[in-house]
Amino acid sequence: MSNSPLDTSLFDRAAVFAINAHSGIERRGKGFPYIIHPFEAAAIVATITNDPEMLAAAVLHDTVEDTFVTDEQIEREFGPRVARLVFHETAPHGFLPWREKRLIQIEKLRNAPRDGKIVAIGDKLSNLRAISSDYSMIGDELWKRFHAPNGKTDIEWYYRGLADAFSDLSDTVPYQEFLLLLDKTFTPQQTNP
Repeated sequence: MSNSPLDTSLFDRAAVFAINAHSGIERRGKGFPYIIHPFEAAAIVATITNDPEMLAAAVLHDTVEDTFVTDEQIEREFGPRVARLVFHETAPHGFLPWREKRLIQIEKLRNAPRDGKIVAIGDKLSNLRAISSDYSMIGDELWKRFHAPNGKTDIEWYYRGLADAFSDLSDTVPYQEFLLLLDKTFTPQQTNP
C-alpha cells in the first residue's frame, strides 16, 4: 500500500463544478438535493476504479443533460476524456418519442468503451436503487413519476436493455447488483426451454 497521498484534485474540482451546476435542484420526487445522485454514481464507480477522470465524469454525468452546462465547458474545464465519458451518459436532445430516445441511449452505451460503460453503470445503478426502493414503498404509484407512456412496462424494457448493453461488465459488483435489483423490482423474464 502506497503512503503517498491520493491526488483528488480533478475529482474535487469536478465535485464543486457539479454542486454549482445542480444548485437548488431537487431530485425528482425525492425531496433532497439532486447532487446526492451524482455523488452516489461516483461512489459506485469508485468500487470498480480509482481512475480520476472516470470519477470526475461520474460526478459530472448529468451536468450537460440536466443543467445549462455544455459539452464544450466540460472539455475546457476537465479535458477531452472526461467530456467523452460524460457524452456517453448524456441522453439525446430534442423531442423524440420516449422509447426512441431510450433506444438511442441503449445503443450508445452498448457501443461505448469499457470506461464509458463503467461511468454509465454508476448512474443507472443509482437510478435503479431509487426505483427499487421507491417501488417497495409506494408500489405502482411510482410509475406516474416517469414520462414513459406504458409506465412500468417501458421502464423494465429500458433497464433490461441497459443490462444487456452493460453485459461486458459482468465481472463487477455493480453489474451483479444491477441484475439483482432488476429481478427484485420487475418480474424476471421467462426463458423458453
